[in-house]
Amino acid sequence: MTQTIKFGTDGWRGIIADDFTFDNVRRVAGAIASYVLKYEEAERAVIVGYDARFASPRAAEVVAEVISAGGIPVKLANDYTPTPAVSYAVKTQGAAGGVMVTSSHNPWNWNGVKFKGNFGGSATPAIMKKIEEEMAAGAMPKRAKAAIEEVDLKKAYVKAVCGFVDMDLIAQTKFKFAVDAMYGSGRGVLSGIFAERGMAYVAIRQELNPLFPGINPEPIEPHTAMLQETVVREKCDAGLATDGDADRIGAVAEDGSFVDSHKIYCVILRWLLERKKWPGDVVRAFNTTRMIDRIAAKYGRRLHETCIGFKYVADLMMDHEILIGGEESGGIGYSRFLPERDGILNCLMLANVMAEEGKPLGRLVADLQRDFGPHYYGRSDLHIPEDTKQEAIRRARAESTVALGRYEVLQKGNMDGVKFFLDAPTNGDGAEAWVLFRASGTEPLLRLYTEASSPELVRELLATGEAFVRDTR
Repeated sequence: MTQTIKFGTDGWRGIIADDFTFDNVRRVAGAIASYVLKYEEAERAVIVGYDARFASPRAAEVVAEVISAGGIPVKLANDYTPTPAVSYAVKTQGAAGGVMVTSSHNPWNWNGVKFKGNFGGSATPAIMKKIEEEMAAGAMPKRAKAAIEEVDLKKAYVKAVCGFVDMDLIAQTKFKFAVDAMYGSGRGVLSGIFAERGMAYVAIRQELNPLFPGINPEPIEPHTAMLQETVVREKCDAGLATDGDADRIGAVAEDGSFVDSHKIYCVILRWLLERKKWPGDVVRAFNTTRMIDRIAAKYGRRLHETCIGFKYVADLMMDHEILIGGEESGGIGYSRFLPERDGILNCLMLANVMAEEGKPLGRLVADLQRDFGPHYYGRSDLHIPEDTKQEAIRRARAESTVALGRYEVLQKGNMDGVKFFLDAPTNGDGAEAWVLFRASGTEPLLRLYTEASSPELVRELLATGEAFVRDTR
């Protein structure tokens, strides 16, 4: 029986050898080739890149062979490549689209395929729908075979990201950085940029190891433990991490404390509005900190809220002047560069903010908490049976559910999952508490997200939310 292939928020992913097989990679590539032939200019090449996971180089070759057999020229990366470098090549070389073989931040035994639109960003929902239709039809176009050319996708990309920030200022300030590639395809990129300018840095987990020993390549706790220890031991002013395909960022303050993606977004946003004064609206996903709302309001910028997945942010960037857009998982992008999240670029942006403000990262975060009220964030990933997951979402939506633990539900939001806004303490001007229940569309997994005015309240709300999900009476 033919396996069902489901596309998530950013393409397809599956467990290596069970779901992620070369046969299934061919099916996905056939659907992409058919989409390009129908809806794009097929004489324009498709860019194909790959990350540092097991089987990624060979899977990229398979993708290239299928697309080439459909009569579409292919430019295939000659090395492990950050996803945003593929997107940059698509945009600047006028390609018909881009394919990246990666499973992003997933554990070592996963792999997958992402598709990038001809604008150089995550494929929009409309594009993904068309590819899904080709997939369902079993598309596998055959025409006169086109050329496959191996190319360097990193050199031009590195030059571009360095040109987007003030590298001279960053180098002059003498800050010391710890750089963590998490064994991913960002390996050697940031360290190479810093080394070329004689900057002080310490690099960890740059080697090729597709088992990602001891971690998932996701720049959140607990996977950042080695980076946190390195920052303290080496007396660094910040730690900068990128995920498995280098399109997401994580960070560590000078005292070794983890800095989540929400605070990274807010640090950069404030700097852009206060210092750079670049035009444009602000976008955040449904599960992202509402401190962004406060910053946007202070500087008179319009705020857009989207469903979860960077493709929704990218979609808005097509139609509006967007200064910055971001999501909970560490993906942040800028319309004036690419409608794409970019871990490497955001590491440099964060370094640029530190350089211009003359402050280590922890000081910048403390300034935010002082000026916009204390905001703390938490997330739990609950691996539960499918029926438990669906029942929890049903009860969350039910009109009869009017409280979570000891807190009244003031309002519910259902843009993507079910969000409870709670009558919980704000500790003065801190975050208004909320909890979001969101079921995965592709796995027996339910994610809980929460924001509140203290770490203690975040822990309480996560525990209460989990008890609600597991209550199967």
